[in-house]
Amino acid sequence: MKLFLMLGSISGFLSVALGAFGAHALKEKLDEYSLGIFHTGVTYQTTHALALIVVAFLIKWYPDSSGLTWAGWCFAIGTLIFSGSLYALAASGVKVLGAITPIGGLLFLVGWALLAIHAWKAVS
Repeated sequence: MKLFLMLGSISGFLSVALGAFGAHALKEKLDEYSLGIFHTGVTYQTTHALALIVVAFLIKWYPDSSGLTWAGWCFAIGTLIFSGSLYALAASGVKVLGAITPIGGLLFLVGWALLAIHAWKAVS
């Protein structure tokens, strides 16, 4: 629980900092397309920072749920791959970096599916 709470909090902090950085410092340095890519990374990072915090509290209530633990890891690693690749793509313009972004997206989908399965089992 503590690890995912910390990861979610740090990720949330970084998403706000990166969002401000993108809106102010990068505004003059990147074109509109690259700024959009950067903003997408920030949006998904913020969303999944909150998901990590939710997972952390759910693990407190359901400590034996391996599905929740896996969901947390999917959100954490998915953020690193998805948002990280978008930040790198926006900053460098190296298009091949966009090829790994879907791996992070797939991890997000798996995390959300695991969360839904946990909810289904917990309510049943």
